[in-house]
Amino acid sequence: MLSGLVIVDKPQGWTSHDVVGRMRRLAGTRKVGHAGTLDPMATGVLVLGINKATRLLTYIVGTSKTYTATIRLGESTVTDDAEGEVVRSQSAAGVTEAAIRAGVESLTGEIQQVPSSVSAIKVNGERAYARVRSGEDVKLAARPVTIHRFDVHSVRPERDGEVLDVDVTVECSSGTYIRALARDLGEALGTGGHLTALRRTQVGPYTLDQARTLEQLAEELQVLEMSQAARALMPNRELSADETTEISFGRRIAAGPAAGTPDAATADKPAAAFAPDGSLVALLADAGGYAKPVLVFAPSNEKSGNEQQAG
Repeated sequence: MLSGLVIVDKPQGWTSHDVVGRMRRLAGTRKVGHAGTLDPMATGVLVLGINKATRLLTYIVGTSKTYTATIRLGESTVTDDAEGEVVRSQSAAGVTEAAIRAGVESLTGEIQQVPSSVSAIKVNGERAYARVRSGEDVKLAARPVTIHRFDVHSVRPERDGEVLDVDVTVECSSGTYIRALARDLGEALGTGGHLTALRRTQVGPYTLDQARTLEQLAEELQVLEMSQAARALMPNRELSADETTEISFGRRIAAGPAAGTPDAATADKPAAAFAPDGSLVALLADAGGYAKPVLVFAPSNEKSGNEQQAG
């Protein structure tokens, strides 16, 4: 059974669901998922899991992301990006690069961010964007996010300086809306702002260098094998033959070297455990003096295509 990660360079205009559908046809399986959506307008890294690798996606979703983007100051849109109708225009001619950099600085670090009202967040069981489309005025609660890096590369006047296009790189925690950063920067500068271009260049350890277009994948389906994917994603633990046998049957073994420290493996952030032959055996969490399996990919189960979820 084909299992692993596929790093896709998502094309503009496609939804993440569209890409999953295409991958199901290319891989010949229904069991395909993604590790975090990209808006249709956005391009770049979309991590897909095939078959057993879908179990790794949970641990990828929460990783940091990196984007390159263009923010247009001087116009606000209903969607906070270029796909929405312009609802307010305010000349950005008087905005200096120093003011832009100061605004960016205030949006860096740990911040409280109100997501875009047309996000996929559910409000009473219904997506926020669906409520907006039905005419409802949706107000979402602020949530904590971390902006690790917010770099300004260039500021380009357009339309005789009435709008300014700001090219940036953002490295941020999971759950950050780059559209909302554009909106909030524009609000802080008194001009309004929205996103005109967005490209995701990295998700956790997986980068644009590894990504392939759908056309390239149709010619040659490049799959990052399970053990390679896990080695890049998580702390590694090399097992002895005896430990491999014990873990394969869901039994606990001695804790890893980081047990009792802040770097100890947990159920939410497990370690990837490998057999002497390099194959992925399980995901482990430390508990006291022992390590217990969170998820087992036992050799016997590999043959049957099944996995064991540890209780």
